Amino acid sequence: MAVEQERSLEGWDPGVVDGPELAFVIERAFDYRGDVTLVRRDGREIVGYLFNRDVDVPEPFVQLFPRDGGETVRISYTDIASIRFTGRDTAAGNSYAAWLRSREALKASKPASGA
Repeated sequence: MAVEQERSLEGWDPGVVDGPELAFVIERAFDYRGDVTLVRRDGREIVGYLFNRDVDVPEPFVQLFPRDGGETVRISYTDIASIRFTGRDTAAGNSYAAWLRSREALKASKPASGA
């Protein structure tokens, strides 16, 4: 289930996961800037943006904004079989490091003031 941190998760399908692997995938989905497809243990799927998770409660859960609108959805960790990263990664190529490099290049291209 290895995934490189520097690459986009777009298109990643970790397969069926549970325990620590599920917690790892949920954390990646929480940080992901695109829609995911959450697959429930009963086979049902929901596509949406995972905007919240809480592992520090008696029954850990995630919350999603469904892609098709409507009420937010709350799903218990125990009901999750897998999470696929199916939506476009809107943050791909927009890391802070890339922003900082472009800012430094812009500064370097401007003439020094007060000369």
